[in-house]
Amino acid sequence: MAAEFTLHNRIGFKVTRLARIMESRLEKQLAVHGITRLQWCVLRGVGLEGVTSPSQLADYICIARPAISRLLKSMEEQGLVNRNGIDDDKRFTEVALTDLGQSKLTACHGLVRELNQHFSEKLDGDIYDVFMDAIDRLTEGEDVQLTRL
Repeated sequence: MAAEFTLHNRIGFKVTRLARIMESRLEKQLAVHGITRLQWCVLRGVGLEGVTSPSQLADYICIARPAISRLLKSMEEQGLVNRNGIDDDKRFTEVALTDLGQSKLTACHGLVRELNQHFSEKLDGDIYDVFMDAIDRLTEGEDVQLTRL
């Protein structure tokens, strides 16, 4: 990038560009398995983190509740998850992975780990820690509900 353009020296531009680069690489890898980044987040949340309610998943992924409802509906239609009412009360729903969802989680877990490793290894340990702390500081107190991640 040309240093003479002030746009390229803005934090928003740099952070957005990095995020888009990472998104693009991840989406390309996940597409081979027929899933999206948000679907990956749900698979990971349910399968590896034990996050099983739609509202918990929305908080986990940092997206608005209507967005998680649409996402879960499409994932259920694809056969990746099941949504079941707890004690026959449909107000309380629990999300579980299907066998297909579990196999997608297993297949994609290494891809995501490799992508994160690719970028984190570009920084030495101390710089990585400072970078992660800086991101946490920049997002602290920013309670924006995103419709897309």
